[in-house]
Amino acid sequence: MIVQINRHRIFSLVEAQNLLPVVYRLTEETSREVRKILQCLETLPDKQSSRAAELEGRADGLIDRWQKKIERLGGSPKGMWLVDFDNGQGYWCWKFPEVRIEYSHGYQDGFSGRRLVENTHGKQL
Repeated sequence: MIVQINRHRIFSLVEAQNLLPVVYRLTEETSREVRKILQCLETLPDKQSSRAAELEGRADGLIDRWQKKIERLGGSPKGMWLVDFDNGQGYWCWKFPEVRIEYSHGYQDGFSGRRLVENTHGKQL
C-alpha cells in the first residue's frame, strides 16, 4: 500500500480501515517498548535518580516518534495510543488494541463522546 505522508486529508471509513494495519503495528511495537521501559522504571528504588530520568526520556522519545509517524500517515494522535482520522464531519476514532475502527465523534467531542459507527444500512457495526 502506498501512503502519502505529511498531508492533512479527509478519510472515508474504508480508507481509515485500510490504514489501520500500519497504525496498529506501529502502535503495538511502540507500546510494547514503552511498557518494558516503564516496568524497568518501576523497579528502581530511587525514582528521582539519573537512571530514572534516562528511562523516562527514552519512553518520552518513543511516544514522540510514534506521534510523528501517526501524523505523517494522516492521523491525529489524541492521547496514549489513541488516533483520530478526520472524516469531514468529525473523526473516526481508534484506540489500541481495537482491531477495527468502530467509533466516531464530532470535532468538539472527545473520546468520551465516541459513538458506534453505523454501516450503510443504518445498523451499528
